[in-house]
Amino acid sequence: MHEIFCANAIDWNGVKYRTILSTKATDGKLSIVDSLSPIGSGPPRHVHEAEDEVFVILTGRCKFWLEGEEFMRGPGEAVFIPRGSEHTFQVIGDISCRHLVTLTPGGFEEFFAEMAAGQFSIPDDMPAIVEAAGRHNLRFTGPPLDVN
Repeated sequence: MHEIFCANAIDWNGVKYRTILSTKATDGKLSIVDSLSPIGSGPPRHVHEAEDEVFVILTGRCKFWLEGEEFMRGPGEAVFIPRGSEHTFQVIGDISCRHLVTLTPGGFEEFFAEMAAGQFSIPDDMPAIVEAAGRHNLRFTGPPLDVN
């Protein structure tokens, strides 16, 4: 299954992203991105100023941090992150996490494409990442989770 997934995906620092419903297909209303994230991966704390975000965990487990609250989610579970909410997540356990991310309205999937095209790395390329994030209504607010 991962081979089929990866054949159509873009890769940014080991995380695979595949848009399965584009902003164009929904007239801007939403997008759905299928993501495969390795153990230990996760973004710095951040805020989406323009999009609500829903994670649906398909495989693996994630530790989430949302507005100061930490909680876990596993297969078959979901998380709603309202726009303007500070959040992050980290893949935990012993297998990669595959999750669907629905963004409303759509458009943020272009940030992933831009990062993959430039192969920007965190923290080395943060100035370029922050500049691109601003164009996609994303603001970084703190470090990634430290999962032991």
